[in-house]
Amino acid sequence: MLRLVRALFGLAVLVGLGVLLWFATRPPPLIVQGEVSANRVDISPRVSGRIAKLNADVGDNVESGAIIAELESPQLVAGLQMAKAALAVAEADLVRVNSTRPETIAARKAELAAATADVTLYQEDFDRQAKLVATGASSQSRVDETTRNLEAAIRKRESAEANLALAVAGASKEEKALAATQVERTRSSLNQQQVDIAELTIRAPISGQVTTRVAELGENFSAGAPLFSLIDLQNPWFTFNLREDLLKGLKIGDSFDVMVPAMNNARIPVKVTTINAQGQYATWRATRATGDFDLRTFEVRANPVNPMPGLRPGMSAIASWPPAEH
Repeated sequence: MLRLVRALFGLAVLVGLGVLLWFATRPPPLIVQGEVSANRVDISPRVSGRIAKLNADVGDNVESGAIIAELESPQLVAGLQMAKAALAVAEADLVRVNSTRPETIAARKAELAAATADVTLYQEDFDRQAKLVATGASSQSRVDETTRNLEAAIRKRESAEANLALAVAGASKEEKALAATQVERTRSSLNQQQVDIAELTIRAPISGQVTTRVAELGENFSAGAPLFSLIDLQNPWFTFNLREDLLKGLKIGDSFDVMVPAMNNARIPVKVTTINAQGQYATWRATRATGDFDLRTFEVRANPVNPMPGLRPGMSAIASWPPAEH
């Protein structure tokens, strides 16, 4: 019995030594380090202007569409007034081209009536002279004169009719089209001026936190000059740069845990969303001339499975690699 106990004790000691030796010779787990990233938006004006009001400062949280700054530009305001005046002139010209004054039409009608009366008068004189010349009571020269007078009266009546038709119809189709085009052009110019005026109000394109403010009250800024920087703290992600031999079949949708030291080493489950090869500058060069290969670096992005308040861009993230399967 004593021998059995000793044998079991010796076996247990051997097993324990084997386990210790296994742990001692086991390679340590590979630790990879990444960082928290988030979308950053640099806000700049589309038009030039002077800062008239600031509604946000570094550290402020703003909502999408909130007014964070207002600019002023007397030049744009003056241009807007000029565009309004030009549109009014073009619209008035279009009305003028498409209409004729009643007085003008009345005058043309009176001219036509007078010309018609002349035709009637000369027609009667022509008929009378035609009868007289048949009886020899009038000369042929008198008949010729009345004929010329009648022809002239008829031509004058035709001219009066054309003038009346022109007065009623107004301008030509080409003139009307030109005036309408001028109205559209000035209206487009006015719309552009109104858009430029609206651009003097700077709004936040996303909800986020202000990390940089370059704008100062009273300072002039040209179009495209940065005023603010915002980061989207609601949708952070983790970024890891891994050598390609470490991917080991990693694919989109895989899950693993990361540890964030800045959050008391909290373990955060994440899901892979992007695997992209980095440029040639991120290639791991072989250390031997033969028997080894150059390896590319891949960017692996992973989003938190659950919202994690407090994550900020730049925080370190640590993960054991290869990750444990979930």
